[in-house]
Amino acid sequence: MEAVWRIESARIVSALARYTGDFALAEDVAQEALAEALVSWERDGTPDNPAGWLLATARRRAIDAFRRRAALEKRLPLLAPPEAAAEESWDPDRIDDDVLALIFTACHPVLAPEARVALTLRAVGGLTSEEIARAFLVPVATLQARITRAKKTIVAARVAFALPAADQRRERLGTVLSVLYVVFTEGATATSGPDLLRPDLAREAIRLARMLVALLPDEPEVHGLLALCELTAARFPARTGPDGEPILLEEQDRRLWDRSAIRRGTAALDRASALGRGLGPYGLQAAIAACHDAAPSVPGTDWERIVLLYEALGRVAPSPIVSLNQAVAVSMAYGPERALTMVDGLTGLSGSHLLPAVRGELLIRLGRRAEARAELERAAALCRNDRERAVLLRKLSPP
Repeated sequence: MEAVWRIESARIVSALARYTGDFALAEDVAQEALAEALVSWERDGTPDNPAGWLLATARRRAIDAFRRRAALEKRLPLLAPPEAAAEESWDPDRIDDDVLALIFTACHPVLAPEARVALTLRAVGGLTSEEIARAFLVPVATLQARITRAKKTIVAARVAFALPAADQRRERLGTVLSVLYVVFTEGATATSGPDLLRPDLAREAIRLARMLVALLPDEPEVHGLLALCELTAARFPARTGPDGEPILLEEQDRRLWDRSAIRRGTAALDRASALGRGLGPYGLQAAIAACHDAAPSVPGTDWERIVLLYEALGRVAPSPIVSLNQAVAVSMAYGPERALTMVDGLTGLSGSHLLPAVRGELLIRLGRRAEARAELERAAALCRNDRERAVLLRKLSPP
């Protein structure tokens, strides 16, 4: 049941939102159906189509809710009767995807930017409150309050569940791209749990990015995000071993990299560049990923170009993570001492294991093993992903 919910919850909630026209109700009845499944499936066995069972049960709960509101006669015509589809005029600009419509709905401008991202990740990406809070470096209680307020705002503002008009799509595009980026990032390196990768999330982000490309083909950052996802996912087959253990970049068998994904990602990056407006944050990150994918080895990587790309990225989208990654690239291009100076000046990453992990690695390369051990121990204590923590602990072992 956990697997079904993790994989299908976004589609179930999205279909229910279209069915009822009420985003909050859709989430409520989906949860009610899940609670009913906990009892029914154990008693009667798992149905042949678990997602379909949940959706059908939730729809019945939605009708019950309308009856309780004494508005059944008014609301039943809104429940997408079969004949309605035949009467609709064909719109060549329409994309029939409930999940994509849910993303644009949750990214409505009535919500604060941080609330849009948090709500969409919760409803569409299936991320837990803890995972989203760690992604944004905020307390869990703050994140949960943010999501609750967002749901109430959507209900109060009577935001319709539908893809917006073309001009409104561009207005919300930045938030939509941010959502897909964070969902993909969680799939590429899970913030917590027993697995390093969550391919289901990564695949869903790529699928939705492809749909966005079809919806907005003249937006370079849409192509840039798709390129970044494809070029990063191309390395997934070599990032873990048979038992799921992480394999560091320098130890990966590059013959396992997905060359088809690299070609798709490179083509998307070329399209982003061809639009002539320069690369934005996602396009620049895709260009960095392309450098890695084109390199024959870690020593053979064009680290100087990567440093320049990170410098450009830091100007258009400054963040502590960008600065930390730039320091790693500097360490490879110009040595660990220069990079350590950069890392020591970073702020804004308290509570994250990434800063002490990078600092520990730099100290190892400088031969300062006692200091490195303290940093790696701190990183391991902060790391919530079991696989990443195991890698950090292995580095603590004597050479």
